[in-house]
Amino acid sequence: MKKLFYDGSCKLCRREINLLRDKLTAHIQLVDISAPDFEGFAGVSKQQMMQQIHLWQDDHFIIGIDATLHYWQIAGYRKLVSLIKLPPCYWIAKKAYGFWAKRRQSCTNNQCDI
Repeated sequence: MKKLFYDGSCKLCRREINLLRDKLTAHIQLVDISAPDFEGFAGVSKQQMMQQIHLWQDDHFIIGIDATLHYWQIAGYRKLVSLIKLPPCYWIAKKAYGFWAKRRQSCTNNQCDI
């Protein structure tokens, strides 16, 4: 089964997962990496996973915007995913995700300064 590793201490991350939970749980195991007992998975540490969202599929990770697009597709947002995958949109989405991921750590504990 696929596994989506998300940061439950991030208010925005948690909100998105809670909104999509019913659409995802039949296809993806949701793993909150902010849990005190989570240490990592498949050789990737908790600290590394806190940098970007990780989705485990078969025997490898899909990371960052690609992971997001993957679970959005599963959740039924196929048209949106198709649009974002177009070259100019994908480039912008990838840059925006990178910007967000670098600043996301300030959004833990129900605080967000972005």
